[in-house]
Amino acid sequence: MDPLHVCIALGPLAMYFLVLGAVNLSSRPFLTTGARDTAALGLGIAGFAAAGPMELFLPEKAAVEFGPYVWGLLLGLYFLGLLLLVLLSRPRLVLYNATIDQLRPALAEVVARLDPEARWAGDSLTIPELGVQLHIEPLSAVKNVQLVASGPEQNIYGWRKLEGELAFALRKSRGTPNPYGLSLITFGLFMCGMVSYWLARDPLAVQQALNELLRR
Repeated sequence: MDPLHVCIALGPLAMYFLVLGAVNLSSRPFLTTGARDTAALGLGIAGFAAAGPMELFLPEKAAVEFGPYVWGLLLGLYFLGLLLLVLLSRPRLVLYNATIDQLRPALAEVVARLDPEARWAGDSLTIPELGVQLHIEPLSAVKNVQLVASGPEQNIYGWRKLEGELAFALRKSRGTPNPYGLSLITFGLFMCGMVSYWLARDPLAVQQALNELLRR
C-alpha cells in the first residue's frame, strides 16, 4: 500500500482513538446516545472505506465524467448509508468511564422522578410514562455501561427525556480515570506518528498517488 492510502486509512481512526481515549481518561462519566456513538465510529473508519472498497469499486465511467468530484459522490453515499444505519438502529444510551454501580443509583433516582409506576426486573426496566423499555449491559473490561432498547416499540422522545435527566443526575458523579483510555491514546498517537512519517518520507510519491486517486 502506498503512503497516501496509509494516511487516508489511519488518519480518521487515529483521531477517533484520541478522542475516545480522552473521554475514558476523564474522571467524570460521559453520556452519549447510541446514534452519536455509531456515527463517531463510522467517521473513524471512513478512511478505511475510502482507501479500500470505494477505490476498488470506483466506477471508471463516473470517474471520467466527473473527475475528482466523483469522490464527493462516493463519500456522500457512504455518509448517507451511515445516516441510514443510525436512523434504523434501536435507541441506546452509552455511558463511558463509569461502572454499573455508579449508574444504578442515578438511574433509579431519575426513573422514580419521571414515572413512579416504572418497573424493574433484574437488569431490565420499563418506564410506561416515557414509552421506554430497556436493559442494562455493563462492559466491565472497558468500564462502559449501555442502556439498550428492549423490543421495537419505543418512544424516541421518551429516550431523549431520559437522556437529559440522566445526564443532569450524573453531572456531579466522579470516578477514577479508566486505564483503557491510555491504550487508546497510545494507539492514536502511534497512528498519527505513522501518518506523519509516511507523509514526510516521500512527498512526491504522495502527490503522485493523490493525482492518480483524483484521476488528474
